[in-house]
Amino acid sequence: MDIAAIDEKGGYVYFHASPENATQKYLYRTKLNGDGNLEPLTPEKYDGTNSYNLSPGGKFAVHSFSNYYTRPETEWIQVADHKSISNTNKIDEAIAASDKPKSNVEFIKITTEDGVEMDAWMAKPYNFDSTKKYPVVFYVYTEPWGQTVKDTYGAGRNFLYTGDMAKDGYVYVSIDSRGTPVPKGRAWRKALYKNIGILNIHDQAMAAKELLKRSYIDAERVAVWGWSGGGSTTLNLMFQFPEIYKTGIAVAAVGNQRTYDNIYQERYSGIPQQDEAPYINGSPVTHAKNLNGNLLYIHGTGDDNVHYNNADMLINELIKYNKQFQLMSYPNRSHSISEGEGTSQHLQTLYTNYLRLHCPPGAR
Repeated sequence: MDIAAIDEKGGYVYFHASPENATQKYLYRTKLNGDGNLEPLTPEKYDGTNSYNLSPGGKFAVHSFSNYYTRPETEWIQVADHKSISNTNKIDEAIAASDKPKSNVEFIKITTEDGVEMDAWMAKPYNFDSTKKYPVVFYVYTEPWGQTVKDTYGAGRNFLYTGDMAKDGYVYVSIDSRGTPVPKGRAWRKALYKNIGILNIHDQAMAAKELLKRSYIDAERVAVWGWSGGGSTTLNLMFQFPEIYKTGIAVAAVGNQRTYDNIYQERYSGIPQQDEAPYINGSPVTHAKNLNGNLLYIHGTGDDNVHYNNADMLINELIKYNKQFQLMSYPNRSHSISEGEGTSQHLQTLYTNYLRLHCPPGAR
């Protein structure tokens, strides 16, 4: 996953990896000369996401830990025996204080009709009744710059929803499709080259299709949302698979890949002067004419990442085809839409009200 430290004197390279579970993270080391075996350094009891900030030489480290039911904790350790330098047991105490059975989050694997296996988390409603049908809300990103399905504290939480989704009766899901930076090897990552807005969209839709086969999911109440690259994914899912996704909330989305940063887009999509097809086929503006569901489009006019002219292009395309949608422009707000008094509360309220109106919560 990444190199944590190199000990040239001792002849070791330390790195984070997770060979068995792509939602987790552990510390390993091996010989620099290639003759050594893979040596796990994280004790097995720390089942979840472990990050290490190692000292030069790899003798000491700051160990950070959490999983979906254990609050984050940090401790200074000796790497050799993984013992606390200050003789405390902060991480062990955090694990002991956690209550796994109380969590409504579960990690699942979804295999599509294409034979692609993807990791997902699912947060079910409290007092879940498998004989009833619940609305499902998908949280998406799916691009090469982010992994959403991590075994970390906060998995299953919606930071824009005002209230408790599980209490209100939503099934909340996130899926990591091909191309996301998960430890599944080179082929997994490279599959998205010249395929952003194409392959990842197909994977997400096919995974949703499998999930909708479950008797407790209401196929008529299916919502999707995301921010930035997740906003782009939301638009593409709404436009390319309108038969699946009924409601979408897209925040700060890239509507047209030809207007986005070359340092990102050309890295993953090639140079448009040589091959423009990936830019066209993967852009929401290309498919906007297919909108059929409820769409809330949100963008800051002062967005310093996905510039607002990008939003104008998408808006004009929707107007061109008489596609009705809701638009919220936040004046002079950046990509985070965080500036200005009352902005965060307004955005959360807008998001929650729209979701509850068009994808009503509760069992039926």
